[in-house]
Amino acid sequence: MKKIIVSSIILVLFGGLIWAQKNNESLQNYRRSSLHTLLMESENFPNKDTIIRAYYEAPFPDKYNEHFVLEKSFNPLNFQVTDADRLADSINQTKAGKFIKNVLSTATSGIIDNQLKDYPIIIRKYFDATKMANLLVAKWFNRKADGTFDMNLIGERGFYDASEMQANIAKGAARGDALLSDAGEELIKNTFVIISKMNFVSNEKMAAITRDIALSKANQITTELVRNTAIKSAEKVYEKTKDGYSVWTTSFLYQLEWNDSIAAIFYQDFWMDNSNIDKNKKQAFDNTNLFQLKLVGSEKATSMVLFSSQDKATPEEIIKVATIRNIDRVYAKLQKSYDVFKTKTPISSIDPITAKIGRKEGLEGGEKFEILEQVVDSKTGIIKYVSKGRITVDKDQIWDNRFKLDGKKIELPDDNEEAMPNSNVSATVFKGSSKNLYPGMLIKQVK
Repeated sequence: MKKIIVSSIILVLFGGLIWAQKNNESLQNYRRSSLHTLLMESENFPNKDTIIRAYYEAPFPDKYNEHFVLEKSFNPLNFQVTDADRLADSINQTKAGKFIKNVLSTATSGIIDNQLKDYPIIIRKYFDATKMANLLVAKWFNRKADGTFDMNLIGERGFYDASEMQANIAKGAARGDALLSDAGEELIKNTFVIISKMNFVSNEKMAAITRDIALSKANQITTELVRNTAIKSAEKVYEKTKDGYSVWTTSFLYQLEWNDSIAAIFYQDFWMDNSNIDKNKKQAFDNTNLFQLKLVGSEKATSMVLFSSQDKATPEEIIKVATIRNIDRVYAKLQKSYDVFKTKTPISSIDPITAKIGRKEGLEGGEKFEILEQVVDSKTGIIKYVSKGRITVDKDQIWDNRFKLDGKKIELPDDNEEAMPNSNVSATVFKGSSKNLYPGMLIKQVK
């Protein structure tokens, strides 16, 4: 009996050492949300081709799984919006009682893009025409041309036994299967689509509008000295801001709707593997409107580009950097605004506590993160997350992981380099107790 106990302890310790070693070698084995990104690209604007090319070449966000099912861009002019569409959308929003954060009502939004208010309707039409939600579900279950499914991708991303899950579906045990339910909550439900609308506009246009407003107010001042000072100030601001361009990005975040009721219908009415092919089930899945994408919210970001400040970079290179950083910036805003879209990041080291997250994700210093330990429930086999404390970003040691061109440093006017004194660290450092922490534990930002 003693030998068995000792052997068990050794096995546990040895397994823990192997697990720790694997996590030191690679901290990538954790469950991530899945993402498909799209660009609306119809209108003409300065340097459009350069911006579109930069969007296509932008690195995919490494904290998400790629879940592409369609092209990466579409033309919104193919989905015209009528007054009836606007009325129906307004009624639906009222009935649902939804409140989506409005980033489209600022004075400048209408100047930059006067169709922003119609984009959620256009996106809905695009989703309906392409059956986007069906395609996202089909990819999760590795759907073949004959309509059959398997659990291989879910097993791979969720670290499940795919064969066991598939066998339980075949036995009709899907409704009560804990692993299938967990996969729905942890993986399928956390499937997102981001639709971005980008413009690249001359700063002179906005500077002129700002100047004209300032001059109008200045000319109403009765005291000559004060009036002249206000006029000179307006002209000075105009001269300082009129050169170059600005990248404007508005992104809409959608989430795939998946719950127990939808899962039950899927496994009962649509599921089939290669041992039981049913043409009626294939047709039913092709035609169903059961699967939908819901609008979570939207955010916008702006980056200013001044060509004169860069001696060694071409205008195209500057535009590329500004475009990709602007995309990263709006994604970071979406993560901070909507908890459901927040990512988890593995701890890289514990002395000091570091993680591969930084300025690209919008860190400025002082942000708080919760530490999560992945624990497997011995009865269900499901991974649970146990809170192990909190840590805070050290404002003096934030990793500068923003997009860069090889061999060239390009600084944008809004980079705020003075607020980031140390850009040489290879991972962001956190303040807090490292007791009982180990590499591979996950962190998630909290408010």
